[in-house]
Amino acid sequence: MNDAWQNGNAYERFMGRWSHLIAREFLTWLAVPPNSRWLDVGCGTGSLSKQILEANQPGSIVAVDASPEFVEFAQQSVTDPAVQFKVGLAQSLELASNQFDAVVSGLVLNFVSQPEGAVAEMLRVTKPGGTLGIFLWDYAVGMEMLRYFWDAAVALDKNAADLDEGLRFPLCQQGRLESLVGECGLKQVEMVPIEVKTNFEDFADYWSPFLGHVGPAPAYVMSLTLQNRQRLEEKVRAALPIDANGAISLVARAWAVKGMA
Repeated sequence: MNDAWQNGNAYERFMGRWSHLIAREFLTWLAVPPNSRWLDVGCGTGSLSKQILEANQPGSIVAVDASPEFVEFAQQSVTDPAVQFKVGLAQSLELASNQFDAVVSGLVLNFVSQPEGAVAEMLRVTKPGGTLGIFLWDYAVGMEMLRYFWDAAVALDKNAADLDEGLRFPLCQQGRLESLVGECGLKQVEMVPIEVKTNFEDFADYWSPFLGHVGPAPAYVMSLTLQNRQRLEEKVRAALPIDANGAISLVARAWAVKGMA
């Protein structure tokens, strides 16, 4: 079973609506001046590039992602000519050195097979004195919508632990990203947690994105028999803090780092 990051619409329903909120807070913290030249590495559906356009008055943005499907989705949803979307790999950027004022990557570095190579490439293309910033979900603890899901899944099926991002991606644990970028040569490194509320109208609003075939958790759900899928659904429902009116309020936390090239 792979991580199945292809369907842009399904991703937006599953994780995109929360990554937009995190991106907004991240960019405020990054504080890059107007008219800067940006690179968005692992741009996905284009949400971070869109936030840069809205909040940072960029001179230009180059946005790169390994998924042609996501790049096509991003091109259709972000049509500003200041943004150029390209298919490419984070660990082998086909870009000239020392050309960007700000290089950012959101919620993707843990999926890169050689994250240290990706950070090295990001540093290579950043101008001396330029800003590099990265953020990743705190899968192990702070991304509660997934934590409730995987805890229930593993309780029913120990093999589900092989897909649990909290176990698979130690880079997303507190302090690990900060250590990586420091080892790769980023200067004046700062790290902060960024938290946003993930509010669901009801259980259906929470659960239906897990049926969307995008990402490890939905891929796991859709691999189950109907009976086992229903067992998992009820296990998750029983664990969630559901209000008397049916609403569910959770927290999504990401770890963010920034520094100077």
